[in-house]
Amino acid sequence: MISTPGMRATAASLIALGSCFPVAATAQSIAYGDVAAAPGEAASGGVDGQSMNSGRSQRGPGGARGGRRAVIIPYAELNQIVDAQLSPGDDILTYTQVAVGADASLSGRNNAVSASVRYAHHFGWGKQAGDGDTISGLVNGYATVARGLTIEGGALATRASGDAGGRTFGGGSVGEGTSTVYSAYAGPSFATRAGDVAVSANYRAGYTKVDQEIGAVAPGVGSVDVFDESVVQLADVSAAVAPGVAAPVGVGVAASVYQEDVSNLDQRVRDMQVRAIVTLPVNRTVQVTGAVGYENVELSSRDALRDANGAPIVAGNGRYVTDESSPRQIAYDVDGLIWDVGVMWRPSRRTSLAAHVGRRYGSTSFGGTFAYAPNDRSTLSITVYDNVAGFGGQITRLLDDLPEDFEAVRDPITGELRGCVSSLSGNGCLAGALGSVRSATFRARGVAANYTLQLNTLSAGLGAGYDRRNFLAARNTVLASANGVVDENYWLTAFLGGRLDQQSGWAANGYAQWLSSEDLLFDDVTAIGASASYYRILTARLRATAALGIDGLLQDEPLVDIWNASALLGVRYSF
Repeated sequence: MISTPGMRATAASLIALGSCFPVAATAQSIAYGDVAAAPGEAASGGVDGQSMNSGRSQRGPGGARGGRRAVIIPYAELNQIVDAQLSPGDDILTYTQVAVGADASLSGRNNAVSASVRYAHHFGWGKQAGDGDTISGLVNGYATVARGLTIEGGALATRASGDAGGRTFGGGSVGEGTSTVYSAYAGPSFATRAGDVAVSANYRAGYTKVDQEIGAVAPGVGSVDVFDESVVQLADVSAAVAPGVAAPVGVGVAASVYQEDVSNLDQRVRDMQVRAIVTLPVNRTVQVTGAVGYENVELSSRDALRDANGAPIVAGNGRYVTDESSPRQIAYDVDGLIWDVGVMWRPSRRTSLAAHVGRRYGSTSFGGTFAYAPNDRSTLSITVYDNVAGFGGQITRLLDDLPEDFEAVRDPITGELRGCVSSLSGNGCLAGALGSVRSATFRARGVAANYTLQLNTLSAGLGAGYDRRNFLAARNTVLASANGVVDENYWLTAFLGGRLDQQSGWAANGYAQWLSSEDLLFDDVTAIGASASYYRILTARLRATAALGIDGLLQDEPLVDIWNASALLGVRYSF
């Protein structure tokens, strides 16, 4: 997409996938279901602190929406892509893209899953446009294996375009300078009753990998380090008695253990807590909650292997080599009393609010969720979060929270996933997790909101969010310079699409991203862009597509602004 020496100098020390993926919150492409479907129409016709979504284990028969269906649509595409740099250069690159993929939506009495997978190969024209393969996909679902017991799982694979320095931005490109994120999670959820006591337990295991070749790291520059891979595990259990059963108030206890092991410098995040909870009904729709407990949070790592001169040794992939014999260094250690007070409001089945404020991680913490679905065609979802994790932990949490009934939203030029899905079943955005991919662990606080509207011939959406990451690294390690650094990511996206007639349709989207960092090696940037696409049904299974896109990167002087335009003409055959 946009890849110049000036841009590489800007981004040499920080990876920011978030600037590409928030476009996904709303990047609108032509529907990937029935070839006659309108843009945004479903192909086939649900973060709070350290906890993961456990509500699916209590769902009734019928899957995510209570109906039965099985729709699987494989397809093949042949596309011609032109990438033109408008500023500061004037390079024009041409590619032929061959792709195969499938979209699926399955639901039954005791299960539900949605999936969108795609493989593409690019044939470059000329010496500057190289060949390449890309795999992208998103899967999420659950299956009930016994009464009260479900197995849940999901996976993500996505490729973000950018510069060789590692920073990525929205828009379409098949050029050099890319990061590929792979993530998967799975685990059981169990809910039952023991007399008047409601008991639930959950376990999740997740794995995340970032595949990116980065340049050599200058000795002593600790903040130039890119996340490699991590394993996440979370277990929680709770027991509660509802208000009015044994007492006027409800009482309960809960405990959880979270651990993330990051391969970079053997970093480890561990959070253990236990709480007692009291629930007081105020009226039919409002309950007040209070909780008090104990929490122990510890982040630690090892140092990098060093040469005879004391400089950290860097592997061929640009990441530090861990000194396995070095002692574990503490980056963050907080334990003691935690508490919070909250309110739950549910005036109807279409509106719900849960908000809480208290003390956690040694300071004030607040969070909550709001969901509003005025009808069956629109939904509004807002999430406020506060947690401690690594990059992999954030993705695992949000993957687990994705709905099982969704339509993947893809870039109209490249066909890549765009970080959010179109769904009326809950929060469908991954934008809050796909931000900076420093290897250092962090405390993340932010808010994400998205609104989706789906009518018979019209699909629209609006997304916005803010993510703030305060990085936490051991002072006596090579990552010490990242300790206390704050990265901020603001994003805004919108899309609109519909049918022109029974044989054709259109879609348009726009986005804006503001990225800032306290890292002195990193400049603040603004990424903006827009795209438009049109399709025409040629036969019952064959569809032609045309798309245009423009993307810009606005930078402070002496760096220059960068603008890139792209176009696509192609056909798709659905089997």
